[in-house]
Amino acid sequence: MAADNSNFFEKVYAVVKQIPYGRVTSYGAIAAFLGAKRSARMVGWAMNAAHNHDDIAAHRVVNRVGLLSGKHHFEGTNLMQQLLESEGIEVEDYKIVDFAKYFWDPAKELEF
Repeated sequence: MAADNSNFFEKVYAVVKQIPYGRVTSYGAIAAFLGAKRSARMVGWAMNAAHNHDDIAAHRVVNRVGLLSGKHHFEGTNLMQQLLESEGIEVEDYKIVDFAKYFWDPAKELEF
């Protein structure tokens, strides 16, 4: 099973690497794009494991309503929020303001 998880994680990372600067997507959108619609939590595990990958912008992956649900996996108090704000994304109370404006849907943007 570990090999399956590793392969899935690599597919997740391939999608996350393509999220444009100043845009975000959700765990569920990535899972759906990968044909694993009910695997949003597994995408979250992949993001949690991404700390060893400097080229993965894990801060650009949030929950389905724009909450920074992965914020506790970043060093420092507000690093995830600071990274998003440095890209021009407004965050208030750990939630992206005007989430639809910044949402990037891999199903519409990528081919698999």
